Amino acid sequence: MANARRLEVVFWLCTLLPFVLTPNYLSLASQIAITALFALSLDLILGYAGIVSLGHAAFFGVGAYVAGLIAKHYWTEPISGLLIAGVLTGLLGYALSHIVVRFRHLALIMLTMGFGLLIAEAANSAHDLTGGADGLQGFRVPGVLGFKFDMFGRTAYAYSLGLLFFCFLICRRIIRSPFGLALRGIRENATRMPAIGAPSLSHLRKAYTMAAVVAGLAGAALTQTTSTVSLETLSFGRSADVLVILILGGAGRLYGGLIGAIVYMVARDQFSGINPQYWYFWIGLLLVAVVMFLPNGILGGFSKFLKPKN
Repeated sequence: MANARRLEVVFWLCTLLPFVLTPNYLSLASQIAITALFALSLDLILGYAGIVSLGHAAFFGVGAYVAGLIAKHYWTEPISGLLIAGVLTGLLGYALSHIVVRFRHLALIMLTMGFGLLIAEAANSAHDLTGGADGLQGFRVPGVLGFKFDMFGRTAYAYSLGLLFFCFLICRRIIRSPFGLALRGIRENATRMPAIGAPSLSHLRKAYTMAAVVAGLAGAALTQTTSTVSLETLSFGRSADVLVILILGGAGRLYGGLIGAIVYMVARDQFSGINPQYWYFWIGLLLVAVVMFLPNGILGGFSKFLKPKN
């Protein structure tokens, strides 16, 4: 336990190193922090509740568009916009959860993917509201708490990292609570949990709603730090990417999504620089290698390596 706490402290201290060691890559670091937050939201339902989703980008994109519309038509103060985006995506997640949690396995995958595609197409069709294929334009979030969002990314990274850390602490508290233990029981055997007093469907709805809130916060943070919103935030590709990130890092570990986001985003940046047309080949190769040699993800392999041998 003491070693785990020390590793946690070291990890979060290392997240501050980009300010000193790689100041030219702070914009990338900000993207990594936002992606890690998005992966954390998926881990809540996939890693702990067993809900496989191929449409999780719907909540990320809705949060992004809500934050963008607020900044364009009402006010540019980011924290209130962030909170409103989280609340609205949570309401959407709660509404969809009444359908989603009733299905498992292949039907669940198809259902979540269908919802994601429907919301993406709705945003594409509502050109007057969302800008359609051109994206939402004509707004800018100047900064937060007196610090400007500039091209160097210092404020953007501090804002994204602070949000990630805050949400991580909340998610960890949830996972370590009796509710989190019940979710893991439902993941293992959803039919037996009601027999010991854990209402499976109700717990799954709560988990799905919380995951939607966190995903919406991640999307809103992306909008506010970049002052851009496009249909890509709602795309199937983004849903698939975050699933790959969890597989790389290790689902059901909280830190798995964070580690996976770092590995994936850095690898994508490097591979796309080397070969802009075929960088997905190298990402695929990396994924195959991790699945073959580290079936529980990078963090799972690391934990097994550190486990004391009798």
